[in-house]
Amino acid sequence: TMTIHNEKHIVEVHVRSGVYSSDTIFDYSHGYIATRLFSRNACFIMKINKEYIPELQEIGRLAFERKTMEKVYSPNIVWVQFRSGHSMLGSFKDWLLYGRPIEQLCTGLPLYQ
Repeated sequence: TMTIHNEKHIVEVHVRSGVYSSDTIFDYSHGYIATRLFSRNACFIMKINKEYIPELQEIGRLAFERKTMEKVYSPNIVWVQFRSGHSMLGSFKDWLLYGRPIEQLCTGLPLYQ
């Protein structure tokens, strides 16, 4: 499921698929995306690259297209592959940078940037 909070500049994506379940937050105010993978008990954070990640207004349109059309061609379909490096636990400074919604999603989990 996807929830778009235009007033907060945040998109929440919840995938419920057994071992592959995850929660993702696109925080356009702070410019970061965080994905919590439940099977890995970890959070992956990356900076929003506007070259590859659609704008907030575009995400709503793409979601609508995807839902209402069987086949959608869009150059803005995004796939991300995470490669684990060194993890860290978020500090006060990190949460100021990433913002409150990402802090709530990832507090207490190893963070991978």
